[in-house]
Amino acid sequence: METNLVTQSRCSDTIPGLDDLRRLSPTELSEVASGLRDYLLRSVSHSGGHFAAGLGAVELTVALHYVYRTPFDRLVWDTGHQTYPHKILTGRGPALSTVRQKGGLSGFPHRVESEFDTFGVAHAGTAVSAALGMAEAARGEGRGRRVIAIVGDGGITAGMTYEALNHAGSLSADMLVVLNDNEMSISPSVGGLQEFLHWVKRRSGLAAPCRGPSAAPASAPAAVDERSAGKPFEFLGFTYSGPVDGHDVEALVDALHRLRECGGPQLLHVATQKGKGYAPAEADPVKYHGVTPFDPHRGLVKSGGGSPTYTEVFGEWVCDMAEQDPSLTVITPAMREGSGLVEFAAKFPERYYDAAIAEQHAMTMAAGLACEGKHPVVAIYSTFLQRAYDQLIHDVALQNLPVLLAIDRAGLVGPDGPTHAGSFDLGFLRCVPNMVVMAPADEDECRQMLYTGFRHSGPAAVRYPRCRGPGRKPRRQMGSIPLGRAEVRREGRRVAILAFGAMVPLAEQIGERMGSTVVNMRFVKPLDTALLEQLAADHELLVTLEDNAVAGGAGSAVNEHLVTASRSMPGIVNLGLPDLFLDHGTRDELFAQCGLDVQSVCGVIERHWAVREARGR
Repeated sequence: METNLVTQSRCSDTIPGLDDLRRLSPTELSEVASGLRDYLLRSVSHSGGHFAAGLGAVELTVALHYVYRTPFDRLVWDTGHQTYPHKILTGRGPALSTVRQKGGLSGFPHRVESEFDTFGVAHAGTAVSAALGMAEAARGEGRGRRVIAIVGDGGITAGMTYEALNHAGSLSADMLVVLNDNEMSISPSVGGLQEFLHWVKRRSGLAAPCRGPSAAPASAPAAVDERSAGKPFEFLGFTYSGPVDGHDVEALVDALHRLRECGGPQLLHVATQKGKGYAPAEADPVKYHGVTPFDPHRGLVKSGGGSPTYTEVFGEWVCDMAEQDPSLTVITPAMREGSGLVEFAAKFPERYYDAAIAEQHAMTMAAGLACEGKHPVVAIYSTFLQRAYDQLIHDVALQNLPVLLAIDRAGLVGPDGPTHAGSFDLGFLRCVPNMVVMAPADEDECRQMLYTGFRHSGPAAVRYPRCRGPGRKPRRQMGSIPLGRAEVRREGRRVAILAFGAMVPLAEQIGERMGSTVVNMRFVKPLDTALLEQLAADHELLVTLEDNAVAGGAGSAVNEHLVTASRSMPGIVNLGLPDLFLDHGTRDELFAQCGLDVQSVCGVIERHWAVREARGR
């Protein structure tokens, strides 16, 4: 059944609806691909969003929708950066100008948005598992439904992908895995499998240009021969085909038509170029992975000035710390650019490890390094840390190993939406024994907390948001902050606002307006319990502010301590992120939606006083 999102009208003169697309001959599809690529360039240069990956997947997207009866046949995309062409072909082209804006299209596949988005996704490694579940569900239906997972060569390194391939092979599932191999995730792809795939493509004349130090050797890896191209996948039970030129739409259609009639687990190796068709993105696919609005004729222009982002503060600190301490090593799960590690990787290549999209492995590797006297720093996004939670508990915290977590993208992330919002880390970290958990209020405090955590003898975490700081220049001199020591920023009366991390500037504005005490709590664990008890004794109302889920978060830690420690309790209000997944928008829009702005918080306090006065208290 054709969705109502797809009409016979065209997004542009060269982009048909799916019914019209499937009436074309294969020789006419290259024109569709050309129009689709042009439409993507014009739209994303105006709105911003994920860009280079979509440019590289244009022909593949056209071929998939041409051969398969979507949405009856299921396309399951991994990660989703490359799905803007898919959105355009499935009727959402006119709305692409709203992508990643509040009320607009998601930057990733989203089941609520379209029935063509068969699985909601934004983290890598999920597609093969989800597709296997769909294929097994379809097995007993007898309706001929086909299921296709589209996975990048970065996503193929994820542990979940290996697990799913292994399981699918043992089940002899009727499914196709399309390996979209452009030798890139966000950074250049790394690892032994990547080197093997590069050799296979080189042998076939389809190798991409060298992407830097991770590029594979010209000669074949050890113990392989001309018949080895599909061996890694064939050992898992898949029938390998390829490599196929991913920008030859007719060759793609031929391969997909053939595989559509094949049973069992199939894998098609497709060679593409990230950024294809736009010269600046071809030359620098890392820079053009995700873009702000730009002039297509000039390309991206570097913006200047302003206070540093927290990511930049971390990037400078880790280089400075490495100069001082040769035991410092860094591990990141494929987030070199996003975590601010480009300079470190260049300066200290022997102490830098990109573990690929393998968060569990990265965490336990850090534990192994710590066992041997190294002092590892794991640079990781808050949402990706969720994937390594068991390893954090079992391999790091249980053994009380000195591993520092530099947690980027904590709290709300704005346009990336709920899949990337770091809404839960305070809750799931503070309950782990041996952990120290810190949240900086500004750029300088971030630098000092990173130093504090690095010098700590056990596991520690510093979590910071995806934004610029309030403008407090980091001091070059580094010093440790006493563990569990909060900072009173403003003395007031009646109300004490206990703010964690990025909420401190908001708390200071509210404090000035309402004459309240303002405390920069600094530590979620250990809490400054002595100060908490004093504040409870001296104030009638405590208000906690955090950019984390209220349920089980930092405010809950305050409540738990005061319930057990105080004979008389003041009023307590916990404010933070509500018990729901928030859609994409700017950080300011989302904070206002959550009631975390000056007017809303002041209103909460005023309503509290009104209730107390009505009760005669």
